[in-house]
Amino acid sequence: MTSASTPQGLARFNDLEESAALAALHEVCASTAWARRLLAGRPYPTAGDLYAAADAATSTLTAADLDEAMAGHPPIGGPRLGDPASAREQSGMASASDRLKAEMLELNLAYQEKFGHVFLICATGRTGEQMRDAARERLDNTPERERETVRTELGRINRIRLARLVEADRQPRPL
Repeated sequence: MTSASTPQGLARFNDLEESAALAALHEVCASTAWARRLLAGRPYPTAGDLYAAADAATSTLTAADLDEAMAGHPPIGGPRLGDPASAREQSGMASASDRLKAEMLELNLAYQEKFGHVFLICATGRTGEQMRDAARERLDNTPERERETVRTELGRINRIRLARLVEADRQPRPL
């Protein structure tokens, strides 16, 4: 149970049955270790406490956990059909020119070939050009540096998705 001072949306999340809470957390991040760590920390008195726990969980993900988390993300420029969160987060590519979309596809393939996983970036609020430029720049990273960049980007994505999950005026919904 949560206190009366806990924001309504967060209280709703805190009070979800374990399986429903785990499913909601998996919609935020595909890493099972991350979701289980956040689940174990409930109830959260404030959204800040939840975000701090999410950051801590992200910082401790193993390479396999990061791979699992990244597998839950479609490539930039190719949001999953029927996935409103993916489409919303990648809206900067929706109005991109065909040329820019083709360029992003090439960069995604080059990135995946070099690093062995999807190019992960917090796309919310970024234009197609900004995402393209970031992909170009990050192709120069070492695998070790890129892994830490991915961890940072994943943390940003998770925070945005958690904020939507615990909005006070809405019921939990698909992200």
